[in-house]
Amino acid sequence: MRPPWSQANDITVTGVRAVVTAPEGVNLVVVRIDTSSPGLYGLGCATFTQRFAAVVAALESHVAPLLIGEPISNISEISRMLHFSSYWRAGPVLNSALSGVDMALWDILGKRAGMPIYELLGGRLRGDVPVYLHASGATIPETLDHAEALLGAGFSHVRLQTGQPGLGTYGAPGRPGGYPRAPYPDGWSVQHYLAQTPRLFAAARDRLGDDVELLHDVHSRLSPKQAVVLARSLEPYRLFFLEDPIAPEQYDHLPSVRAASPVPIACGELTTSVAEAARLVSTGGVDLLRCHISAIGGLTPARKLADLCELSGVQTAWHAPADVSPIGAAANLALDLTSPAFGIQEGHIYPDVVHEIFPGTPVVEAGYARPSTAPGWGIDLDEKLAAVHPPVFGAHESWTATVRRPDGAIEAP
Repeated sequence: MRPPWSQANDITVTGVRAVVTAPEGVNLVVVRIDTSSPGLYGLGCATFTQRFAAVVAALESHVAPLLIGEPISNISEISRMLHFSSYWRAGPVLNSALSGVDMALWDILGKRAGMPIYELLGGRLRGDVPVYLHASGATIPETLDHAEALLGAGFSHVRLQTGQPGLGTYGAPGRPGGYPRAPYPDGWSVQHYLAQTPRLFAAARDRLGDDVELLHDVHSRLSPKQAVVLARSLEPYRLFFLEDPIAPEQYDHLPSVRAASPVPIACGELTTSVAEAARLVSTGGVDLLRCHISAIGGLTPARKLADLCELSGVQTAWHAPADVSPIGAAANLALDLTSPAFGIQEGHIYPDVVHEIFPGTPVVEAGYARPSTAPGWGIDLDEKLAAVHPPVFGAHESWTATVRRPDGAIEAP
């Protein structure tokens, strides 16, 4: 339904569809919006890799019919209209679909203007964007070997994760049968984790020195009190940030955890609305906000969060592992380039096959991500090549079923 005002621009949406591809074995969801102007289309990231089919259904069955005939320049109007249209709103499925639409409309706007999105947002505040990469290994020495290789390649920020007994270790190889006398021999032990993690960072400072910035992801597995214990044990090693110390079900405790923590707290990738993410900032729960911007609805709401962070003395560190498409990565970079609140950007080095499917994919090297100077996101999609890598089902779910304590109780993945 067109808005009740006249439009100087008569270019409208004529088609909306989703493309799902998994070139790294991780499902990426891309939205394509076609317009009444021949050859003018936009691409957006709608990636919710674990529930991609639900996103596609929400987009094509419910969202797309509302968009046909809409003026392409009404991004804010469309964002609000789609947000309210389902009555029960927010959540990762709906917001991922809305994110794909939002980003695709911004892509169209940039192409029409002949400008990259970051110029439409006010222009650069920095050149390229500093990023961190992940170093991992089955043992502490193997993790530090990986970290040294990244430092040698020019990276100054490195996230460290190392293996543990059990299959459910996050971010590093686990070891099956770690607790042979337990009801679940492949379990993950919080006691082992709390003892080993300070040893990892003590070894890292001894071997890597004081100049490297070190990060760590708890992946939401601790109670609020355990999170404080871990944070205090890591104080001597001066972490750049400690990520996701507690689960989103306990976010009400984040302000007290942050107040008691001597290291900066980064959180937000599991928020599923802009309002939920904003509360992390406004209540004093985070030092760095790191949303998965598809899960909160796209660039339009993320810009509001970046402004809130700037005014609140909080920094941004947007979520961007392999389950963010190159288009989503470009949206992160647009925010990074234009916001004074920028802290650091999570980086992912996409393999050649992704660059072939998505020409214009951002390049990460020597510690920085380099944004495209082409109009819009500067990224295209080869749908024939994308189809060679169909989506995969159940990979993440199969792993989460293994994430249990040694007594057999299921744990947050």
